Formats: sequence, structure tokens, C-alpha cells
Amino acid sequence: MENITLYLLALILPLIASININTVYTKYKSISNKKKISGFEAARKILDENGLKDMYIVEVRGELSDHYDSSQKVVRLSSSVFHGESVAAVAIAAHECGHAIQDKEDYTWMRFRAAIFPIVNFGTYMAYILLFISLLLQIVDLLMIAVVIVFLSLIFQLVTLPVEFDASKRALKMLTKYNLVSKEEHEGSEKVLKAAALTYVASVLSSILNLIRLLSLYSDDR
Repeated sequence: MENITLYLLALILPLIASININTVYTKYKSISNKKKISGFEAARKILDENGLKDMYIVEVRGELSDHYDSSQKVVRLSSSVFHGESVAAVAIAAHECGHAIQDKEDYTWMRFRAAIFPIVNFGTYMAYILLFISLLLQIVDLLMIAVVIVFLSLIFQLVTLPVEFDASKRALKMLTKYNLVSKEEHEGSEKVLKAAALTYVASVLSSILNLIRLLSLYSDDR
């Protein structure tokens, strides 16, 4: 019964966080900012003010697909953010610029995340190969492999948290510093970024619950 509860919580938490971000995003996506500036214009202003005038801002497909591409040094914004003149569009654009500035300043947690990514990625890849072999030959403990996969994922998620929180903190400061939003819009921007941050927190909690569940199952099996 305890394992079933942990399993359900691990499923429900990310779902609640996803519903929350979509609800908040939808609300502030429909509210135009008073300056009528698009996400692209806000991003361009922030990057230029921070010595990143040569950095490209590219439109990409998808909803909430916005991200900073550190390998190409490009800020990628979804169409609704790139062209949108909403409170949500400006907030999200500023957040991605926060990542670009982190990269420029060699932000410690971003560097650490980049350093461990190949290790975590390779470890997870190898774990899945072992999982396949174990299913095929039935010679390896499946639960232990599952524990390794979840643990590696959890490490990466934990390192991601300070990177995301810092980018949002930078974004809110820059929105005020460069007079891109009003006081009321700043509050809306904060709500959008907090809702987005909660999705990362929910993922971490979900992985922790899954890890506890798998370790419990492994212990019972032993």
C-alpha cells in the first residue's frame, strides 16, 4: 500500500505542476503589457544591455518550448512568446535571457550542470542497455538498474534547480531595471516564472518519491 501511494504521488505532483503552469500561462498570455513590446523586443533589449548584441534570438515551434541553446549561443523563443505582447511573453523571454547571461558570466551551477550532463547521459544510456539485457537474459536485478536510472536523473534535476531559480531572479530584476513592465505586470511576471519553477520542483520531488519506492521494493525483494 505504501509503494502504491508513493507511485501515485510521483505521478500526481508533476501533473498538478503542469496544470498550474498552463493555467497561469494562459491567464497572463491573454493580458497585454502596457508598453506593447513583444517577447523578442524584450529579449533584444536585455541582451543588448548586457553586452550580448551579437546573440541571435530565433523563433521555434511549439508551446512553452522556449529555451537557451548554450551549444549554439542562441535564445530560442516559441512563436507566441517571440511575437506575443503579453505579460507572459515578456517574462518568459527575460527568463531565457537570464540563462544567456549566466552563460556569459560562467555561472557556477550552469557550468556544473554542463559538466555532469555527459556523465549522467552516458550512465542513463548504459543503464537502459543493461535493463534490456536483463529482460532478455534475466540475469541482472531489474530494480537495481531502475534505481540507478532514477538516481542519475535526480542528480541532474537537483543541479538544474539553482540554474532555473537564478535565471528567474535575474529576469525579474531586468524587467524592472530596463522598465519593460509596470508594477502590476511585474507581479504577473513573477507568478508566471514561479509557476514554471514549480514544474522543476515537482520533477525533483517525483524522482525522490520514485527512488524511495524502488529502494523499498528492492529491500523487500532482498
